[in-house]
Amino acid sequence: MPVLTRSEAQSRARLIDVQRYTVDLDLTVGDDTFDSRTVIRFTACTTGDTFVELKPAELRSATLDGQPLDPTSLADNRLPLTALTEGAHELRIDTSMRYSHTGEGMHRFTDPTDGETYLYAQLAMADCPRVFAAFDQPDLKATFDLTVTAPEGWTVLANGVTEHLGEGRWQATTTPLLSTYLVTVAAGPWHSIRTEHRGLPFGLHCRRSLAPHLDVDAEEILDITRACFDRYHEKFEEPYPFDSYDQAFVPEFNWGAMENPGLVTFRDEFVYRSAVTDTERQTRAMVIAHEMAHMWFGDLVTLQWWDDIWLNESFAEYMGYQTLTEATRYTDTWIDFAVARKSWGYDADQRPSTHPVAPESVPDTASALLNFDGISYAKGASALRQLVAWLGEKDFLAGINTHFKRHKFANATLADFIESLATGTERDVHAWADTWLRTTGVDTLTATVTTDDTAWHLDLDHTGSPGEWSGPDPAKDRDGLRHLSTLTSSPAKRPHHITIGLYDTAPGAPHRLTLRQRLEVDLKTTGGSAISSHGPRPALIVLNDGDLTYAKVRLDPDSQAVALSHLSGIPDALTRAVLWNTLRDMVRDGALAPGTYLETVAAHLPDERDLALVQGVLTFAHTQVADRYTDPADRPEALDLITALCEDLVRRTEDGSHPGLRLTAVRHLIDAAQHADVIRDWYDSGAVPGGPELDPELRWRILGRLSVLGAVDEAVIEAELAHDPSATGQEGAARCRAALPDPQTKAEAWSAMFTTDPAHDLSNYLFTATAQGFWQPEQADLLRGYVPRYFTDATALATRRGPAIAEAAGRHAFPLYAIDADTLRVGDQHVTAAPPALRRKLTDQLDDLRRALRVREA
Repeated sequence: MPVLTRSEAQSRARLIDVQRYTVDLDLTVGDDTFDSRTVIRFTACTTGDTFVELKPAELRSATLDGQPLDPTSLADNRLPLTALTEGAHELRIDTSMRYSHTGEGMHRFTDPTDGETYLYAQLAMADCPRVFAAFDQPDLKATFDLTVTAPEGWTVLANGVTEHLGEGRWQATTTPLLSTYLVTVAAGPWHSIRTEHRGLPFGLHCRRSLAPHLDVDAEEILDITRACFDRYHEKFEEPYPFDSYDQAFVPEFNWGAMENPGLVTFRDEFVYRSAVTDTERQTRAMVIAHEMAHMWFGDLVTLQWWDDIWLNESFAEYMGYQTLTEATRYTDTWIDFAVARKSWGYDADQRPSTHPVAPESVPDTASALLNFDGISYAKGASALRQLVAWLGEKDFLAGINTHFKRHKFANATLADFIESLATGTERDVHAWADTWLRTTGVDTLTATVTTDDTAWHLDLDHTGSPGEWSGPDPAKDRDGLRHLSTLTSSPAKRPHHITIGLYDTAPGAPHRLTLRQRLEVDLKTTGGSAISSHGPRPALIVLNDGDLTYAKVRLDPDSQAVALSHLSGIPDALTRAVLWNTLRDMVRDGALAPGTYLETVAAHLPDERDLALVQGVLTFAHTQVADRYTDPADRPEALDLITALCEDLVRRTEDGSHPGLRLTAVRHLIDAAQHADVIRDWYDSGAVPGGPELDPELRWRILGRLSVLGAVDEAVIEAELAHDPSATGQEGAARCRAALPDPQTKAEAWSAMFTTDPAHDLSNYLFTATAQGFWQPEQADLLRGYVPRYFTDATALATRRGPAIAEAAGRHAFPLYAIDADTLRVGDQHVTAAPPALRRKLTDQLDDLRRALRVREA
């Protein structure tokens, strides 16, 4: 299916205006296909030719203004509409459409727990034609009338309130003007919890097998939903624009959630079957707040073309975290953002695939799909947080409300948004947009401190650093490293409004620091800033204290030494997050040895009580520092250090006072285990001594690690699957089988992932689970022969199965632990042949591999 280009979309938007879709779906015709009949009423503004998109299993008939169109003219999933005359037209299309098992189009899932079947439509960005014929571009908004025939006993959910007409027929209320990618339907024997808030129907929905778990958390989810709904109505002058607010937790969902107006779909892992930490509950709450923000940013006002993805995602990301902080018990959300999200943006912005938050050219939908990344989400949200710090929240909200008023139920561009912002402030927001939204890379803030007899002096500098490398320059002609070079600093890309924290050692408590003062500073794009003060210099000077801007930080030597020795003694968790991110960046840039980072983790994490920090630091320490940045010969020692740390945390939490911290320590203790005896005893006894008891997540986690270590066989995995036959159990079993260090089992797992027989294709989730189990750093010798096969087989798979599986193959099936020149050489030879979604992932993975090699060299 060819992708829609921007020029094609612009031409079509000049030619036609779409008024209404009438869509009738029949979900009762079989397990493989469903019937889709569509009537599109549109107006041609002039004479000309265009096309409508559809991807049918069978095109039965098509008529334009009552005249039949030739079904054989359908080519590349486009049906031509030629010689349109000016005026009103009616297009009728009758098709059979295929169900999907990749989370694209109309996804079909049968629950292994009870045999019940569920369907949902995921149409963003270009999958609408898999469900109904459409002029599929965001700026051709229309109203939608939807009717659905479903099996008896099913409930049908849609963008508007649905009514059961009898005999399996359901009708949804007519929508306001929507873009095609925002239309959805979800059908199945849902377990539903319904209520009202401020006169509006609210609903929660999940599979029946998850009903007990949703019931436990329903009030918490609804409390978050109500609190965010009320807070948005305090911020925004435009009221919620749709007739209901349903939240459906659906199976095998590729994204975290999707902002379909009136019916938000979430991955159903957010219905917790097992114990979770409070930080994980906060993440679910943030996603709820994020998706609700989309009802205004994205749904009420929609991007005109996909170059403005940030107008959707950056705003929802910022508003999600900020509104959660203001309206709920989760008042420290920006700590989690700093640790879990911002680093995602920093990493993405230092790769060859980086792009501006608001790129000037997105030529087609395939290119746009690649920009749903850490830049559009985390960097964009960081830019907005900096904008609010610089502009002031009052002026920021005034501009937003002007934007909603001007463009509600329509489309808008970056230029439109900036014009709306400019109405509420005297500041030059056009210049701000140019420097923050049109540039790539991460600025680096650097402090130089000097002292004399009576004072200390701080010189601040900031430079652009699109991929800063601070370590020794590897031999550029060495095999596989010939593409590397020392990356030099460039001029700063953007101004920064920052806070500088000045800290002193606490009297009588030499391992603790106290805040002396916070200074607000504006850094321009040219020149630095200087600060002088009488008296002794602070023990620690933290640039970007409070994390208000998006930039890497380099500490002066004395501050770095104090940070390494006193990190856990800093009073504010967000300041600690800034410093942990600084150390993380230094490791990645070759400015701090991996071993030093691990020693710092061991010294300070036992005293850390912020769960987001503990989880983020431990994850980086294990999955990156130990598994990728440490020489394989030294990895056992690194894992020993992580194990000892986690054992210490487990001992410190035996009194039950910190269940989330204990659960985090137990999880990482399992993952770092190099010997099977202790965790096998836990598995056999069903509990960790002193708690917790093993729930399904912990049982599968232990079994996964035992599989890697070769301490169990397939019989044990099958026995566990019999105990937990759920969808999560199926995925756990696939992950464990793929992890077994057995040549025959590895061959079977590879064949399952990369089969060329569509009849044996794995679903998106089973593919991911198998891929996650396959590559293990302990099994390098066993897996060496699969490394070159990966690049050819993944390319063939991505070409055949499309973007969702391509992304999964690039993210999860890549040989992460084959960190050597041969992998780079083979990867470079194949990357250009991959289709776009896989090519982007390979480009990023190979760049990360180069970075890991440089860290090891350094």
